[in-house]
Amino acid sequence: MQATVRSFDPVTRSGSVFLDDGNVLEFGTRAFDAGPLRLLRPGQRVNLVLSGDDITFVTLSTFPVP
Repeated sequence: MQATVRSFDPVTRSGSVFLDDGNVLEFGTRAFDAGPLRLLRPGQRVNLVLSGDDITFVTLSTFPVP
């Protein structure tokens, strides 16, 4: 699933995204650390892996999803 970064805190390595349907989902440190990223900027497109409504993996839309 793809989304757009809404916010990102580099200290806690957590943030939120806008889904394409306009809903907002939050992601925690564990989801961010599961991917190969160092930081995110608002407006970036990302790929997500979801388990129910929980984001378990975040990466840029140009990177493969596991």
